Amino acid sequence: MIKVEWFYWLCGLVFVGVAALTARDRSNPKRYGSAAFWGLLGLSFGYGTFVVHKTAPAWPLGVGVLVMAALVGTRQLSRGTAGGPDEARRRAGADRFGNLLFVPALVVPAVAVLFAAVLVKVRIGATPLLETGSETLIGLGVAAIVAVAVGLVMLRPTTADGGLLTPMREGRRLLEAIGWAAVLPQMLATLGQLFTAAGVGTAVGKVTNHVLPHGSLIGGVVVYCLGMALFTIIMGNAFAAFPIMTAAIGWPILIQQFHGNPAAVFAIGMLAGFCGTLCTPMAANFNLVPAALLEMRSKYGPIKAQIPTAVPLLLCNMALMYLFAFGVVK
Repeated sequence: MIKVEWFYWLCGLVFVGVAALTARDRSNPKRYGSAAFWGLLGLSFGYGTFVVHKTAPAWPLGVGVLVMAALVGTRQLSRGTAGGPDEARRRAGADRFGNLLFVPALVVPAVAVLFAAVLVKVRIGATPLLETGSETLIGLGVAAIVAVAVGLVMLRPTTADGGLLTPMREGRRLLEAIGWAAVLPQMLATLGQLFTAAGVGTAVGKVTNHVLPHGSLIGGVVVYCLGMALFTIIMGNAFAAFPIMTAAIGWPILIQQFHGNPAAVFAIGMLAGFCGTLCTPMAANFNLVPAALLEMRSKYGPIKAQIPTAVPLLLCNMALMYLFAFGVVK
């Protein structure tokens, strides 16, 4: 059986490799702090296995997270200038390969679909080939490995570029460009679980019950959609905001009290949350990472460009939910 845990270990090894390369990069003014950050992140992937299996205590992971936060807070992460081909060689390579450069990227969805549609059904005797419940992640992990192999065969990087270590060196370059935002999705996922376990949804529900006019459908719709957007801005993830706002307003008020169509209410509610995604730096993958990779003058450039779309789109979602989820328009 292929286990998803193996790919977490591989991710950890990649981060440890990045830490080793960073520690040797004399062009990085804060190479030891940067190396410590990526090294701790990499080691946490391996140590986490023992925590999950309850063969090791969890507190060292917590200490590691606090140290990583301290490194970020004291600005110990930095970028080096050494390694990788220069701009002229990059442009020459782009001109040479043209649209073929997209082949490794297209390999990823192709292999992932193969796993999700075909290999998920394969069994060896009574044992499934892929770990149950993790087939998609396993497919994505294998797809990434295959894409790297295809890229190496197709591009044939020279020794000057790094040879077989080119993927690691380029990965380090991208991680240094992204910085601490690379781990923000993991932190936000944990924050969402903490909010749910702490009963934030119930607390928000009690507050809104006192604020909302009794029997006001439009008020409930506005608060639900606006709350989805605001909590997404705070948490950076509409999926993390969803259980909070649904427990507070979506289910008890819009579904049970006003008998809304659950599919329409929750689907449009998620769309309202995505409006918040367009407006927050906490959604690092969508907003901060592109600004870093494109080397934009302002790291908040994508957010500034998206806000004029996000606000009217949020209002449209409110109108759609009110009109179509409750039978106002049939």
